[in-house]
Amino acid sequence: MLEQNIILLALFALGIIFNNSLIAAGSGILLILRFVRLNSMLVLLEQRAMEAGLLLLLIAVFVPFAQDKVTLPEVAKTFVSIDGIIAIISGMGAAFMCGCGVNLLETNPQIAGGLVIGSILGVLLLKGIPIGPLAAAGMAAMLLKLISLWRK
Repeated sequence: MLEQNIILLALFALGIIFNNSLIAAGSGILLILRFVRLNSMLVLLEQRAMEAGLLLLLIAVFVPFAQDKVTLPEVAKTFVSIDGIIAIISGMGAAFMCGCGVNLLETNPQIAGGLVIGSILGVLLLKGIPIGPLAAAGMAAMLLKLISLWRK
């Protein structure tokens, strides 16, 4: 129990030091839940937080459609412009890569610790966004596949 509190306190401190409110808030909320012993909330978060986060992310991405900032003709141009075609290909690649990440996490669950550490370092040191372990796992799966092909 003490070990987990130390980890969360360290994450909280890093969030404060590196001025990253997401890391500080996330670790701070989990610390509070641990201290007030809301274990049922921790279980619920473990089961549903990723889904809720992805839902909120999708809502944020879809808001321009709801606010009439993106029109149907603009969406149609996506299929004929270089930027749009690159965006479509990138979206397909990201979805494929995240699927590979799910497979990697299922077959190699111990890799999750490295993904979390890497994501935190990317947020703190590179000013990245903690978008999710599936993308990181997908990148790891692709890199591991390339390394295995290179070694043959």
